[in-house]
Formats: sequence, C-alpha cells, structure tokens
Amino acid sequence: MKNEIRTHLNDPGQLEKLYRNNRAPFTQEFRAIYPDLKGNPLADFWHERLRYESDDISWGTRRDLLLVVLASLVAGLIAKIPAYLPVEEEFFYSRNIGFIVFPLLTAYFAWKNNLQTNRIVLLAATIVVSLIYINLLPGTTESDTLMLACLHLPLLLWAVLGAAYTGNEFGNYSRRLGYLKFNGDLLVMTALLVIAGVLLTGITIGLFAIIGLQIEQFYAEYIAVFGAAAIPVVATHLTQTNPQLVNKVSPVIAKIFSPLVLIMLTVYLIAIPFSGKDPYNDRDFLILFNVLLIGVMALIFFSIADNSGKERDATSTWILFLLAIVTIVVNSIALSAIMFRISEWGITPNRLAVLGSNILILFNLILVTGSLFRAINKKADIASLGRAIAAYLPVYFIWVVIVVFLFPVLFGFK
Repeated sequence: MKNEIRTHLNDPGQLEKLYRNNRAPFTQEFRAIYPDLKGNPLADFWHERLRYESDDISWGTRRDLLLVVLASLVAGLIAKIPAYLPVEEEFFYSRNIGFIVFPLLTAYFAWKNNLQTNRIVLLAATIVVSLIYINLLPGTTESDTLMLACLHLPLLLWAVLGAAYTGNEFGNYSRRLGYLKFNGDLLVMTALLVIAGVLLTGITIGLFAIIGLQIEQFYAEYIAVFGAAAIPVVATHLTQTNPQLVNKVSPVIAKIFSPLVLIMLTVYLIAIPFSGKDPYNDRDFLILFNVLLIGVMALIFFSIADNSGKERDATSTWILFLLAIVTIVVNSIALSAIMFRISEWGITPNRLAVLGSNILILFNLILVTGSLFRAINKKADIASLGRAIAAYLPVYFIWVVIVVFLFPVLFGFK
C-alpha cells in the first residue's frame, strides 16, 4: 500500500480509488509515510481529509454488502453442518470450529488486497490441507495430541488470515502490526455486536412469549447460530469501511487497562505465596497462570500496535515497560513450574507444548522489554517497538505448525 500511495501521489483519481477499496490500510499507511510527504499539496490535502472523521457510517458498495451477506450465510451454513449431515457435533466443532469463519475472512482480504495468484493458491492449499488433516487425524477425546492440534489449528488459520491481510507485503512490519491492530479493533466491534445481539434475543423471545409463542429452541438453533457465525464477518467489514468507529476506542481501552493490569498483576504475584496455591503442584493453577500470561502479553502487543505510528508519551512507555518486566516474572514462574513437572513426571505432549510456548514467549518479551528500555532512554525510535513484535510473529507460526502437524506423529497420536 505504501508503494502504491507514493506511486500515485500526484494522481487524485487513483488515490481516491485506493482509499475507497481499502480505507483502513490506506489510512494507516498514509499516516505512517506522511512525515516524508509533508509539503506536497495533495499529500497535505489527504492528511487533513483523513484527520476529519465523519459521523456518517459507510456500508460500502452494493457489491461489498452482497459479499458480506453471502459470506455470513455461508458461515451460518457451515456452522449448521452437524444438523444436515450425519456428523457428531462434538467431532465437528472440536476439529472444525476455526473453519466456520477464518477461510471466509481470508478470502475477503485476499479479494480486497488483490492478492497475487500464487499467494492465493498457497493460502487456499494451506486451508484445504489443514481441513483434511484435522478431520482424518485419529484419536479420541482422551488423545492429548488431538486436543493440542484442535487448540492450535485456529491459531494456524489466524496466521493464514494475517498473510491475506498483509496482502502482497507480508515482509512489511507495519502491515503485520496493522494486522494486530485490526484484531484489537475487531474484538471491540465484535463485543459491541454481541451485546446488541444478546439484547435483541432477549427482547424478541420476550415479545413472542407475551403472545404465547415459545420460540426459544427455533431461535437458538437457527437465528442465534447464523447470527453468531455472521458477527465476525460483519465486524470485519465495519472496521474496514469505517475505521473511525473503533480506532479511538482500542487505544483508550489499552491506556486505561495497562496501569490497572500492572497493579493487579503485581498484587497477584505478591499474594500467591500466601494463598497456599502454586503452579508447581497444581495443574489447573498452572493452566490459569499461562492463560493470564497470554492475556497480559496480548495487551502489551496490542498497546504497542495501536500506537506504532504515533508519538508515545513517557508515562505510557514506562507503564508498558514495567508491565513487560512483571510479565517476564510471570513467564519465568510458569516456565520453571512446567520444567519442574517434566523433571518429576516426565515428558508428555501437553507439557512439551506448554514448555515450547513459554520459551518462545519469554524470548519475545525480552526483545520487547529491551526495545521499551531503549525507547525510554531515547536510544531507539518508536518504530523499533513494533519491529520487535512484528519480526517475531513467524516464529509463533512455525511453532503452531510443529504442534499441529508433528506432535501427533512424534507421540504416536496419543
């Protein structure tokens, strides 16, 4: 996108076309390169135009709306496969939950970004191979490797979606960070749509109950299922056509919760020794500990991604720096706990998966913490924070591929 903006900088018509086809990426990339373009009359015009945020909501072109409606219907039909075919719900949803939405969103961004044919073929092949593989994978509900493959497969599909989102500039760190920011915006928009859906459901069922019609079962089996499947698709379309809807909300949420999470996490670590609980001997506590770790790390990454193209104030940088240090402490405790459990009770697929994940997260946190420290001391620019995250994302992808495809074979599908 950056190269296209620079190439067509003196072509108002082409710039308008780029903007209308993909508003959010255009806005993000233009803001990133504007300091180098300042003084150019057309660039200055676009800078002022993008600073103005209209109250009007754009629903896109008729073709866009048609594709969103069709994608939502397809997502709903996929979600209802167990109702139409002789497939057990537990088998279908445990293995295929990620295929309800991720392939459709991948196709959406491949179309929006005019992805090259060879990239489309590669992404499609990855999705198809994953679909066939996970459904042919032997195992029962007691198979650890099957459970790990099912848990990590959505992450693999998430990475495939990221490749489509970055378009033909997968190596562009700002596009990777843009993908993280998109995920934050998508979570906000999805939460809003879910709240609206819950309110609509309650009102609808209540109104029909007043006239003596009990529609709960029908509503749950059809309206609710299709609606739930459609929410990510609709939320994606809204964030892309109306970036102004949530591009201020996500940073505010991150700015409010970062100091609160820092305080909570510090108090929590102090309280653990007095609680009688420890992750070394309590498996469930270790699982919750790792969930906490991932959640806090995601907050740090989204905070950096949201502000990657802006000047960051010293207070926010210090808060993220301290939060990163505390998160490293949490990670170190979790890592030592899983190593202790391995030394006491041996290697299992679950323990090895947790060990590998904790090691990868620890290295990533160290890199991010180092970048934050250099930013505090003015020895590195803000962009280095984003690079510390964006450059490391493929490492997670490689680990997910190993867990999904190699673990079942290495451990004999146990």
